[in-house]
Amino acid sequence: MAEQDPSAPALFELSALTPTAPPSSFMDLEDPGYAYMFGFLQADGHMSSQSRQRGHLTVEINARDIQILREFQRLTPYNSSITERTRATDFSKSHHSVIWTLSSLEARTTLNRLGLPYGKKSKKITPPRVPFSRRDYLRGVIDADGSVGFTGQGFPFVSLTTSSTAVGAYLCHYAKKITGAERQIKRNARDGVYNVVYTKEAAVQLAAHLYYPGCLALERKRTAAESLEAWVRPEGMRISSHRRWKPLEDRILLAHGNAAAAAEELGRTEQSCSLRLWRLKTGRVPMPTEKPTYL
Repeated sequence: MAEQDPSAPALFELSALTPTAPPSSFMDLEDPGYAYMFGFLQADGHMSSQSRQRGHLTVEINARDIQILREFQRLTPYNSSITERTRATDFSKSHHSVIWTLSSLEARTTLNRLGLPYGKKSKKITPPRVPFSRRDYLRGVIDADGSVGFTGQGFPFVSLTTSSTAVGAYLCHYAKKITGAERQIKRNARDGVYNVVYTKEAAVQLAAHLYYPGCLALERKRTAAESLEAWVRPEGMRISSHRRWKPLEDRILLAHGNAAAAAEELGRTEQSCSLRLWRLKTGRVPMPTEKPTYL
């Protein structure tokens, strides 16, 4: 018997099942389970197509998270399989992963119509354009492409890394309604992705809202989200203000021409006024549209 190449991926089939009680409406995104599943698939799934309408939807994740793929299999009224493999990666000589594979053309057509593209999709995906359970959808996206936990300084955080402008902007829009925290998305210069991060009280609020009791989620991220609830701001830690500068405030600042004098009138710190004045005078930010009247 020929000896197996140790560098070749090891593949083992774990299951190939059809649910005993299939849902009545596959991918009804008003159903929390399907909304979560769709968000996860948009972020971490891959749809491929071949000739004669053949193709596959696959999701490959770390073997420790296999339970979520079993839930997807249970929610799907079509034949699918879960396999596992061990292979060398840039980060590990023996990375153990599991892969869920769904081949049904009917299922793939439904997913594609809802907004799961074939092929490379990272910049194309958008929130659904049909009614959907919003927090469950976003939890699916974050479970696949985000993080929940504590920073090195011990502060709670919830973050999402995405190449999709639409998904990044939607998280910012939704999270502002829940937490009041405002974020502006901008692609980072290194790899062109968006990194949306919420910390401290905003992270605690957002995690509690998204990871509610009994929701479908990766168990390790649900546990992390629950751990954030115990965080209390240390005594004496200042709450930073993220007030956006309005044109009227810019005009008042320019009228004074002096950060210390403007700070008292505007109710801002002298440091904040000094930095804003410098940005206005150096063109880092645009001048207010109306010409200021100097005192």
